[in-house]
Amino acid sequence: MTFGVASVQLIGSTIWLHQVEADTRENVREVSKHMAFRIAATVSYFSSLPQNYRHVVIDQLQDMGGTRFFVTLNREEILINPIPDSPLKNIVKEEVQTTLVNQLGISNAKIAFSSPEDLHVINNHTRLVDLPERWGHHSLLVKPLTPPIIVIQIPINDSDWLYLASLMPDPYFLEDTSPLSQDRVFSLVVSVTTVLLLTLLILRRTTRPLAVLARAAERFGQGDFKPLREVGALEVRHTAHAFNDMQARIQRYLNDREKLFAAISHDLKTPITRLRLRAEMLDDDDSREAMIRDLEDLDMLVKGAIQSVKETDIHENRVEIDLIRFLHDIQKSTQHSSQTLVIQGTLKAPYIGKPLAIRRCLGNLIDNALYYGHKAEVIIEDSDNELCIRICDNGPGIPDAKIDHVFEPYTQLASTRGGRPGSVGLGLSIARNIARAHGGEVSLINRIQGGLEVRLRLPRH
Repeated sequence: MTFGVASVQLIGSTIWLHQVEADTRENVREVSKHMAFRIAATVSYFSSLPQNYRHVVIDQLQDMGGTRFFVTLNREEILINPIPDSPLKNIVKEEVQTTLVNQLGISNAKIAFSSPEDLHVINNHTRLVDLPERWGHHSLLVKPLTPPIIVIQIPINDSDWLYLASLMPDPYFLEDTSPLSQDRVFSLVVSVTTVLLLTLLILRRTTRPLAVLARAAERFGQGDFKPLREVGALEVRHTAHAFNDMQARIQRYLNDREKLFAAISHDLKTPITRLRLRAEMLDDDDSREAMIRDLEDLDMLVKGAIQSVKETDIHENRVEIDLIRFLHDIQKSTQHSSQTLVIQGTLKAPYIGKPLAIRRCLGNLIDNALYYGHKAEVIIEDSDNELCIRICDNGPGIPDAKIDHVFEPYTQLASTRGGRPGSVGLGLSIARNIARAHGGEVSLINRIQGGLEVRLRLPRH
C-alpha cells in the first residue's frame, strides 16, 4: 500500500511537472516573439533615421528616463560577460534571432544575457550601475532584484553598433528554479504520510477483529472457552456471533460426551461385576476361565475409554510447568530398574500449559520408549517460538507404513515382547490429543542407527 500510494503521487507529480515545464516553455516562446517584434521595430526605426539624427533621438529618450529598451550607438562592440545558458534563455535568443532574420534580414546580430551588475554600456569600460540613474536605471534595474538582461548588438555600418538592452516582462521569467520546490516537496511528503497513516489506522481497525477472532479460535482449540465481544461492523458482529454459537455447541458436545462416558462407566460396572460372580460359579474350568478373560478384556476396554476421555480433558487451567523437575522425577524412578533415562538440554523459560495433561503426555511417551528400548534419551530443544522434546530409544522401531496407524485408539503392534501388560493401545492417541490441545503435535521417526524417535513440539504462545 505504501508503494502504491507513493507511486500514484510520483506519477501525478511527474505528469504535473512535465505539463508545467511545457506551459512555461510555450509562455516564454510567445512572450519572446512579441519582444522580438518590438526589437525588430526599434532596430528598423533607428536604421531608417538619418545618421545625424540618431544621437539626438537617443539623448532625448535617455533624458525622458529611459524606455522599455536601453538604446545607444557605440563605436565598438561591447564585450558581454554572459551568464550561464538555460533552455528558456535559448528559446528567447532563438526567437529574437529568427525574427531579426525574417523581418530585417539581419543575421549578424550578437545576442547574449548579462547580469545587471556586470552590464557594460557605451564602451567596454563603463558599467550600467556607474551611469546616472536617469540613463537607464528605471528601465533595466529592478532593485533589490537582479534579473538577467538581454543585450542585442547590431553593426549599423563600419563604425557604429546599435546597442539594445531590455528586461524580460517578469523579473522571474527566466529563472531555472524547479517547480518541485522544497515547500512543494514537503507538502507532497506530508500528504503521502497523512494518507498512509489514515489508511493504516483504517486497515488496523478493519483487521483487528480478524486477529481477535484468530486468537480466540486458537485459545478455544487449546481448551480456553471465552465468548467474543460482538462489537464493530455488521459483518464483524455476525462473525463473532456465529463463532460464539460454534464454541457453545462444541462445548456442549464435549460436556455431553464426558457425561455419556461417565454414565456408561457407571452403568457397565454393575453388570460386569455380576457376570464375574456368575462366571466364578461355573463348574467347567475352561468355560469359567474363558469367560473371566472376556470380562477382564471388557473391563479394560471400558476403563481405557474413560481414561481416554479424562486424560484429554480440556478444563484444566494453564500455569507454568517445571518440565525439568518432572523429567528428573521419572529419571530417579528408573535408577532401581534395568531401564535408563538420559536427559539433555535445558529450558529457557518455564512452559505455560496444562500441567497434568502435559505430564500424562510425556509420561506415556517416555514409558513406551523405556518399555520397548530399555534405554531412552530425552533431548530438549527450546527457542522463543517453540519447545521441542525429542525422545529417542533403541527399540525395534515401527514400520514406516504403520507410523500413522499407531496413533489410532486401541492399536498395538505385534512385537517380540508381546503386548504391554494392562495396555489397550491408547497411550500414543492420548499423547497426540494432549499435544494438539496445546497447539502442538507428536510425530514418530525411525532412526537410521535403529530405534524410534518421538518428537513432541509445543508452541510458545
